[in-house]
Amino acid sequence: MVKAPRGYRNRTRKLLRKPVREKGSVPRLSTYLREYEAGDKVAIVINPSFPDWGMPHRRFHGLTGTIIGRRGEAYEVEVYLGRKRKTIFVPPVHLKPLTTAAEKGSG
Repeated sequence: MVKAPRGYRNRTRKLLRKPVREKGSVPRLSTYLREYEAGDKVAIVINPSFPDWGMPHRRFHGLTGTIIGRRGEAYEVEVYLGRKRKTIFVPPVHLKPLTTAAEKGSG
């Protein structure tokens, strides 16, 4: 019996899937041009339309991290996996800024 392959996108059938009404859509230009500063909080949300452009591993999908710096077109993001601190390099296509209730103006 042959062992099942364990590739980079292993077990991502539902995780890296777009909603039906978003399939084929291209992200807005502001997604590419958004600038982050060191210390900004971001959510790592993998966009499956861009698999070859620095897609982070699926274990980081949905995690919150802090921007440490920039490296080329990508950002250095510090993420905690349990007690371990990891630094990953993620392009802005796979990042979303986090906003607090105070920034939204509710109060």
